[in-house]
Amino acid sequence: MELPPLELLRSSWVLAGRRAEKTEVLSEDLLQVEKRLELVKQVSHSTHKKLTACLQGQQGAEADKRSKKLPLTTLAQCLMEGSAILGDDTLLGKMLKLCGETEDKLAQELIHFELQVERDVIEPLFLLAEVEIPNIQKQRKHLAKLVLDMDSSRTRWQQTSKSSGLSSSLQPAGAKADALREEMEEAANRVEICRVSVPLVLPSWARLGTP
Repeated sequence: MELPPLELLRSSWVLAGRRAEKTEVLSEDLLQVEKRLELVKQVSHSTHKKLTACLQGQQGAEADKRSKKLPLTTLAQCLMEGSAILGDDTLLGKMLKLCGETEDKLAQELIHFELQVERDVIEPLFLLAEVEIPNIQKQRKHLAKLVLDMDSSRTRWQQTSKSSGLSSSLQPAGAKADALREEMEEAANRVEICRVSVPLVLPSWARLGTP
């Protein structure tokens, strides 16, 4: 038995109202990824802080400026000065010179190592914790706002549709209802576009199916 037009439309409003109570912003899988991102952000931030504290040279400085402030460089200079005072013709002087040259080589190796660590580890950790993940979280907040706007638009359209009556084609009548329906459809399109883009901005290690 078919429902009368009024009952049919009323049933559709009830079903739509239930669906529009609260639209899920992210799927369950993406919610798990979001939690993982927050943990990665915390670990990256902590690791970056500890690694930076371990650097003996000045972070971000060129090799020459780093060398001047290294304890190894200071020790090397002290040994070389002692060798110059005692002279190369003495056993102690020769020993101090050899030790000074060795300490200077160690200082250069340390500078090279710290520059490599800063470039390959510290800077990427900083970008991950302070730039990439916050940008992803910002995109997620933007999506949540769009979903809220869409739900609000849908609710306003449903309320207006109920009070506008029915036309001969069973569509909500009235210019206001039509305008709200258009607003609701535009809001839904914005949500879908943003929702599709959220997984695309995830780093490869955070995407679904990545070990």
